[in-house]
Amino acid sequence: MTNSLIFKILIVLSIVIIVFFFSIKFFKDEKKTSLEKDTFIEDIDATTNTIKDVSYRSKDAKGNEYILNADDGQIDLTDNNVIFLTNVKAIIKMVNGEIIDIQSDYGKYNINTYDTIFSKNVSIDYVDNTIKGNYVDFSLERNSLIISKNVVYSNQKNSLIADVVEINIITKDTKIFMYEKEKRVNIKSN
Repeated sequence: MTNSLIFKILIVLSIVIIVFFFSIKFFKDEKKTSLEKDTFIEDIDATTNTIKDVSYRSKDAKGNEYILNADDGQIDLTDNNVIFLTNVKAIIKMVNGEIIDIQSDYGKYNINTYDTIFSKNVSIDYVDNTIKGNYVDFSLERNSLIISKNVVYSNQKNSLIADVVEINIITKDTKIFMYEKEKRVNIKSN
């Protein structure tokens, strides 16, 4: 064998070995990425768009954690990123240790933005406060909870009835108001 033939064989073998190691590295990294995804969906029925025992978990850039569970959900046929939920329970774990619990009969969850609409018999427990209403718009991106429709906000000292309560979940700034200016928020001391 000539030196050039040996040299060519060594180059081809080197290329094959390099490709082999890169492919192992690539597939190993891809496997890790798929395992790190925090979306759990069980019991998918292939004949319908219904999912049983739905669970989503996400964190925002600040480290606040959002956990959403529902008995079942239906994927919106017009937008695959939206899922309609029943018997919804959500927990927001703030970095400072505070926990916000939200429960409702129904929900609408966007799997990309994590925005969630809770509706019918909504109950929010936060520190010593309980807020009940029929509609809640929650957004991690906006850091807000907007509660409306038959809102009752209560704690050990007071209870109030209003049309809307807006809460910034980071700063705790709260706005409470009525839709009609001539109507006033009804506050009662316990």
